[in-house]
Amino acid sequence: MDKASLLITVKTKLSEKIQNFEKLISETRASSNDTKSSMGDKYETGREMLQQEINNLQVQLNEVLKQQDFLKTILVKPSDKAEKGAIVKTERGSFFISVSLGEFTFENQKIICISPESPLAKAMNGKQKGEAFSLNNMNQKILIIE
Repeated sequence: MDKASLLITVKTKLSEKIQNFEKLISETRASSNDTKSSMGDKYETGREMLQQEINNLQVQLNEVLKQQDFLKTILVKPSDKAEKGAIVKTERGSFFISVSLGEFTFENQKIICISPESPLAKAMNGKQKGEAFSLNNMNQKILIIE
């Protein structure tokens, strides 16, 4: 599996998430401006709810921006152990230890992007090909590390 291409794909997916959050924030701000009226208190409540939604979206956007910064620290190099930047294949799936992005298809294979801070990444951290680890009473064996 081409790790450089995978990293580019992950960066692209994160960029799309950032654009979506920015668009949602912009649209929510626009609808907040639309509710300004001389009608009284019931519109104040609606505006406050919209402001809370904007704040919520801003927090999520900031988290994705942190992930984007973190991706810049990942080097495209072969790995011989489960660590940040490694692609780890077990009998249960293929995991890219990078950022928490979930599952998607890459080069006709399902790949799951997980954070180095996730319980799964911590369980396999430092392990090498052929070694086993356990998480939630489920044993897995590392088949390949790239």
